[in-house]
Amino acid sequence: MCVGVPMQILSVDGIAARATDGRTEELIDLSLTGPVPVGAWVLTFLGAAREEITEAEAHNISKALDGLRALMQGDELGDAFADLEARGPQLPPHLAAAAAAGRSTG
Repeated sequence: MCVGVPMQILSVDGIAARATDGRTEELIDLSLTGPVPVGAWVLTFLGAAREEITEAEAHNISKALDGLRALMQGDELGDAFADLEARGPQLPPHLAAAAAAGRSTG
């Protein structure tokens, strides 16, 4: 399983950027996103930025990862997924269209 980690861009040099998740600083590859401004948030997988995200999305993902870390250490999950509790499951657009058309999605 691959887990995406939100990171904030600190500096950019071509297709490489220095970024932080608040705990560590890493050199990440921007080949898949193209130019990203300093201060922007990206979702990274295995040292590569996959997409630019909002600060709010980065915060929610970071809270969820913190909650999972706590749970794995035997602590409480807390409000790590509070943003998801207020809404039901959401299908991706292509599956929502299939469901609306009466086709099976599972």
